[in-house]
Amino acid sequence: MLDFRSLRIYNTLSRALEVFTPIEPGHVRMYVCGMTIYDLCHVGHARMMMAFDVVQRWLAASGYRVTYVRNITDIEDKIIKRAVERGISIRALTDEMIAAMHQDLAALGIAPPTVEPRATDYVRQMTDLIGMLQGKGLAYQASNGDMNFSVRKFPGYGKLSGKSLDQLRAGERVAVIDGKEDPLDFVLWKAAKPDEPVDARYDSPFGSGRPGWHIECSAMSCAVLGKTFDLHGGGADLQFPHHENEIAQSEGANGQPLANYWVHNGFLQVDNEKMSKSLGNFFTIRDVLKSFDGETVRFFMLRVHYRRPFNYSDAGLEDARTGLKRLYTALHAVAPREMTLDWSEPFAARFKAAMDNDFSTPEAVATLFDLASEVNRTQSGELSGLLKCLGGCLGLLQGDPQRYLQTGAELDEAAIQSRIALRAAAKAAKNFAEADRIRQELLAQGIALKDSPVGTTWEAAQ
Repeated sequence: MLDFRSLRIYNTLSRALEVFTPIEPGHVRMYVCGMTIYDLCHVGHARMMMAFDVVQRWLAASGYRVTYVRNITDIEDKIIKRAVERGISIRALTDEMIAAMHQDLAALGIAPPTVEPRATDYVRQMTDLIGMLQGKGLAYQASNGDMNFSVRKFPGYGKLSGKSLDQLRAGERVAVIDGKEDPLDFVLWKAAKPDEPVDARYDSPFGSGRPGWHIECSAMSCAVLGKTFDLHGGGADLQFPHHENEIAQSEGANGQPLANYWVHNGFLQVDNEKMSKSLGNFFTIRDVLKSFDGETVRFFMLRVHYRRPFNYSDAGLEDARTGLKRLYTALHAVAPREMTLDWSEPFAARFKAAMDNDFSTPEAVATLFDLASEVNRTQSGELSGLLKCLGGCLGLLQGDPQRYLQTGAELDEAAIQSRIALRAAAKAAKNFAEADRIRQELLAQGIALKDSPVGTTWEAAQ
């Protein structure tokens, strides 16, 4: 019998490690800020979604029923700009990018959330929330038509980020712009501009326009999970101002806490520098998957604690590939027996203690290595089965060991099917050069494609 009281999570709000106690016993309601869909996902996005994939998996492995909500922002200035640049509708752009995101995440073994709300489906809930804030004197309509939140009228603003109003005032602009009464105020509803495409405009009691970014998450999380839920997550870069503003507008409207636990993953760097297109070190998930299979990328990320800064490098990925090969070698040498996890078994207990300590995947992975060594020493099918089961809690070691070891870094089924789908799309668009490039890329990784009238299949290259 698992002890639900054993899990401890670092709560950004309290700045302390706390015993996790959900509002409803046995059920966790969790919201994570997802993607603004205007381009392909990059490795920073993968880092964030990987962190909360692990959280979701461990909560489920611990016996909780998990309602995991990860939103999609499908209306925003960058989306509008990109759609105009490409000469397509906003919906066409976001549908295309959402499909690409799903393919990329599947290749990394990132499980889908329970609910994936799109912001454009919750505009009414957003305007209702803004109306509540206006009725309480916390929101006002500016001279340019925008609806703004009045920060100084909300007591406790800054409690998540630790920033006081005095500190914020020290960095504020002298001039009040965009009709704001105060430079600290933030927009809830943006009035429509004359040159915007029609599908960027929504009707509201405040006039034609579109929601601000912060109000979107407040409306979606409360609509799906309730006014107060258990856990709110996202990247450290969202702590301020996005999450701070979510708290202000949600609690200002509803008069109760938005979430009991706030969890943030650490920043990502590339070769110890901030990832930036201008520095030439910007990588999409698809860029990485050209050279490394999805499970290796996953294993690489899980070797670093989710709250620590994460440094992306090819050298780190190569090392992860070697480490994952060690684990698969043990599973290949000793066939794993089918088994049910017994958390009192010493290796399992050690693994659980690591994950219960704020999802400490580095310690959990260290346990897997020690267990693999014991498998090799004892040739025990039961321990090999345990290795596979524990790996499964992290989304690892579920592939065929022989296939992985044949290539040293075999693509998993989801990654292969994702490439096949991309190749089919390239052929449909008559981009035969791209289709041939994908075929050759897979062949270099030990995957031979076979086309037939009913579709494309694959097999290990001879």
